[in-house]
Amino acid sequence: MKIILASLLLAATLGAADKEIYVYNWSEYMPDAVIKQFTKETGIKVKYSTFDSNEAMYAKVKTAGGSSYDIIVPSTYFVNKMGREGLLEKIDTAKLKNYSNLDPKLLSKEFDPKNEYSIPYLWGTTGISYNAKLVGETPITSWADLWNAKFKNSELLNDDMREVFGIALKVLGHSANSTDPKQIEAAYNKLKELMPNVKMFYSESQKQVYLNEEVSLGMNFNGEAFMANEENEDLKYLYPKEGALVWIDSLVIPKGAKNIEEAHAFLDFLLRPEIAKAISQEIGYASPNLKAVELLDEKTKNNRMIYPTDEDLKNSELQIDVGKALPVYEKYWEMLKATNK
Repeated sequence: MKIILASLLLAATLGAADKEIYVYNWSEYMPDAVIKQFTKETGIKVKYSTFDSNEAMYAKVKTAGGSSYDIIVPSTYFVNKMGREGLLEKIDTAKLKNYSNLDPKLLSKEFDPKNEYSIPYLWGTTGISYNAKLVGETPITSWADLWNAKFKNSELLNDDMREVFGIALKVLGHSANSTDPKQIEAAYNKLKELMPNVKMFYSESQKQVYLNEEVSLGMNFNGEAFMANEENEDLKYLYPKEGALVWIDSLVIPKGAKNIEEAHAFLDFLLRPEIAKAISQEIGYASPNLKAVELLDEKTKNNRMIYPTDEDLKNSELQIDVGKALPVYEKYWEMLKATNK
């Protein structure tokens, strides 16, 4: 009997040790300390890999299948797209005791109106970063200022199709979520005029590019701008008068994920106030977790780079799926990238 009990105990121990989850996330988007703490508390190992664009993530999930991962972190409009295409599992919020910590203002959005497939992880904006020392006296207030001929070969654009077309659409007075082929074509023609100013398309750590003074100004995520400003006060961030682009990066479980229970445990862990606070403070993006925001120091809570005011977000838009218009964007995106080679 003792031998049988010992064998059962050993089997249970080995089973716990074998538990793991596969997480596919943006680069530099989750503190190592958070992952280590989760494993220490639960015994669940985290196999972590990264991507640098929604398109790259989507292509890999479509090709390799969702069973390769247990947690993925797509942006707003890709949650809608992947849910519509049957690529996501429904999340059982009854298993998430910390779910109530989320800000209701960031739930029930158009990309997931019933909150079936996604949990907000971090949210932020895409605006303009500029080096005050390099730009000099030239005023920068709007997306349209990027077209100033003074900035030839000195700008960075995010390597993100929807965001790049979004700024041109807004300069032209249209929605960043336009599905009108004529408006998308007009945005392409407007962007062709911008290409002499564009030194690079980039989507990994924009922070370092600005710190290295490889560019004078351009698009940037607010968290990257925050981290860059921490190291160099000359690096500023502004919300363009035409409106910033707003996004929410969400935690989802891909269809066919093999470790569903462990994935839910990880989701609930990330929703703990002290964990969400640690993530927001280190990564530099706003937390959707109200309890976590309460724990932040006043300097962080009042930093408009991270937590913009209503005035900052005037004319801003949350990106949504453009459905059947996507191939139109893709056609012009390929043409645009070809002109930058």
